[in-house]
Amino acid sequence: MIWLTWRQFRTQAAVAGAALAVLAITLAITGPSLADEYAAGIAMCSGTGDCTDFASDFFGANQKAFLALVAVVLVLPALIGLFWGAPLIARELEAGTHRLVWNQSVTRSRWLMVKLALIGLAAMAVAGLGSLAVTWWSSPLDGVADSDFVRLSPVMFDARGIVPMGHAAFAFVLGVTIGMVVRRTVPAMAITVALFVAVQVAMPMLVRPHLLPASTSTVVISNSNLRGFMAEGDDAPIQVHVAAPQPRAWVLTNQTVDASGRAVDTVPLTFSSGPCVPAAGPPGEPPEACLAEIKRLGYRQQVSYHADGRFWAFQWVETGVYAGLSIGLAGFCFWWIRRRVS
Repeated sequence: MIWLTWRQFRTQAAVAGAALAVLAITLAITGPSLADEYAAGIAMCSGTGDCTDFASDFFGANQKAFLALVAVVLVLPALIGLFWGAPLIARELEAGTHRLVWNQSVTRSRWLMVKLALIGLAAMAVAGLGSLAVTWWSSPLDGVADSDFVRLSPVMFDARGIVPMGHAAFAFVLGVTIGMVVRRTVPAMAITVALFVAVQVAMPMLVRPHLLPASTSTVVISNSNLRGFMAEGDDAPIQVHVAAPQPRAWVLTNQTVDASGRAVDTVPLTFSSGPCVPAAGPPGEPPEACLAEIKRLGYRQQVSYHADGRFWAFQWVETGVYAGLSIGLAGFCFWWIRRRVS
């Protein structure tokens, strides 16, 4: 069975191997020069004590390549589910070739087990190697990325660490399950992609924030932590956003509270009159009198967040969630093939 499964899978394996080889060669050629540029820039700006401008310029110059590689890792599990998982059983059920194997003293359970184990491990290996290569290349950029691209942010988290392996295993088994139930290759591929994307959207929005308890801090609004200070018009009340107390944290909520601790959307000050009228100074930085008035009125900012130090804890927990889902789907496949497939 292993030999037969390998022969049926060798084309997909060759395509995946070639794609990984191209990716690895490209990253191996460009990665060292990127790391050297980063090291030289940091060494130069460290003498001045402020590397903010260098970090912004360095990330901006390489942002397109950075995001393209993130996209590669994000799309890889979906492609595995689409081209490896969905057709694996559906194609044989559609053509009736499964009966030939079952008549050769190979049980249904063994037939399915070999396919799931061999190709499932290959799927996890491809996703893991892709994630490892991209993480190595991107390491200089990870250190200077802005707050939208911290490691725990929804998009970046899915392209780092061991989670892509969990995604690949889940996408593969999901495709196999859908193919076995639908018994038609093309509809199974379409349903697999739709369900996998739905799960990938729901996980960071609805599930991941609650996998571990979030930290909550209430802080004084100041120029040192201010990240957003805006209004819909000069006469409109001001909206405030601040940075999390810990650097590179994943911010879940950023809520202004009044002196009584009640959540509010804005502070009752405007840019057209009073202490918050824009004055000469750094662009976007409110006058000190404005911040002093906000503090006198008792307004503070309450931030709920997950610290960057929880990255690996989240990685292991979420990978475990996907492993559990994969095992559950695999168990359903064994039950279905014994009871419903003929």
